[in-house]
Amino acid sequence: MTTVEQHEFPMTRTCPFAPPPAYEEIRESDSVERVGLPDGGHAWVVTRHEDVRTVLNDRRFSADRQHPDFPQLIKGGFRRKGDERTMITMDAPEHGPARKAVLGEFTVRRMEALRPRIQEIVDGQIDALLAGPNPGDLVEKLSLPVPSLVICEMLGVPYADHDFFQTHTAKIIKRSTTPEDRRAAFDTIRGYMADLIAEKEQNPPDDLLGRQIVKLREEGTYRRESLAATGFLLLVAGHETTANMISLSTVAFLQNPAQLAVIKGDPGKTLDAVEEMLRYWTIVDAATARLCVEDIEVGGQLIRAGEGVLALGYAANRDPRAFDDPDALDIERGARHHVAFGFGPHQCLGQNLARMELQIVFDTLFRRVPSLALGAEVDDLAFKDDANIYGLYRLPVTW
Repeated sequence: MTTVEQHEFPMTRTCPFAPPPAYEEIRESDSVERVGLPDGGHAWVVTRHEDVRTVLNDRRFSADRQHPDFPQLIKGGFRRKGDERTMITMDAPEHGPARKAVLGEFTVRRMEALRPRIQEIVDGQIDALLAGPNPGDLVEKLSLPVPSLVICEMLGVPYADHDFFQTHTAKIIKRSTTPEDRRAAFDTIRGYMADLIAEKEQNPPDDLLGRQIVKLREEGTYRRESLAATGFLLLVAGHETTANMISLSTVAFLQNPAQLAVIKGDPGKTLDAVEEMLRYWTIVDAATARLCVEDIEVGGQLIRAGEGVLALGYAANRDPRAFDDPDALDIERGARHHVAFGFGPHQCLGQNLARMELQIVFDTLFRRVPSLALGAEVDDLAFKDDANIYGLYRLPVTW
């Protein structure tokens, strides 16, 4: 096993439909390799499906991003002691109660209760797309508004503020943002959320944040700053990831008409298509960074306490040991063991919501707009190659 840094992270995609070539190179050779990081440090990348799940499910790997040795994936990335942490940066035993506090808001049952409203939102946005210019921008008219409206209504955040929080979110996840601007954007959204929660405290409404105020007060654990951190996480994650999945999946469907014909002919297969799109794109790698806190061997490599680890979900989801013909898009694959939502205790809290939104969008968009087509060549599309969450800045479509 080599300990010489042969690659630098983040690695660059050469095809929008495939992971960076280095992912396969590492996975099919050493499987665990030390790479250079933007801040001059280094970390181990773990690439095979089995090993990625091990890292994400083992308490010997910490998610505490405030630790001075935690791997920094953005040059000049910030870590500031005293920041109120979100649940994705907590370890046991702190993590469990923080997650449990809001877990009930994202059950399958509660999501099903939201289905009629999500359908209404999707139909309204498709109406707006069809009423606008042709070609139109699917990102502007559908991909971004749908999850933004849904998460705003769940949290009790005014949708009128969507330009504000979407602009600052884009700064946070873009790699080229200066450290000062990234910190300012982070603080601005957190401050906005704290102010909003303060307004809700006197007479908590029946929304997620209002219910949390009531519940945590009853438990004697209410702290505005802590709830603001949770609200920040849910707001940012709740719109940015799903928006990108809608856009990317639309491109994949339109580039694979035989696959699209399957769900058009049998909407009962749309949920399988959602799972395959999640596996195929795996839009987030940075969220699965960890810090080793106790010596452990992974994939034949000894990783020592104090060393950073990047569990690359995209490499794992294209691992031929876990998926037959992994580079093919096959919506009838039925493979739900992908790690697009992570794995273990930090597995994505909002995955039930994301699945439902994607299912409703796919079924409705291609039923109502059967002539939908790309309005530009794939090579000319504005992919987010410079962001920590992959997606599209714009998606011209015609009908």
